[in-house]
Amino acid sequence: MKIIRWVIGAVILISILVYIMGGHMQFLSPPGLPYFTFLSRALYVILLAGTMCIWRVFLGPTGADRIVAIDILGILIIGLCSILTISTGRTWYLDIAMAWALQSFISVLAFSKFLEGRSFDE
Repeated sequence: MKIIRWVIGAVILISILVYIMGGHMQFLSPPGLPYFTFLSRALYVILLAGTMCIWRVFLGPTGADRIVAIDILGILIIGLCSILTISTGRTWYLDIAMAWALQSFISVLAFSKFLEGRSFDE
């Protein structure tokens, strides 16, 4: 039964990715932005991965699964900031990405120590 669920999930994910990469989910391309199709597809993939991470945070069987999902969600937010930097040309999104990376690293360390039952001083 578990293998059937994995296969069904894989088929659904592959079909969504094929649909995104097929170019059916595009807005009107603004003038002066030659990489718009790539950026829009990357944005959709990040949104799909973020949805799956949030799903794992709420329904994760263990605390470690939830921590890994939160860490991956932080990495996706950094990628989103990079896409926004490319599409808008404003570099302050990179500052947000660097601050988010440091905060994500420290929070994952704190959550890991909490799950082990150790204090923050050890």
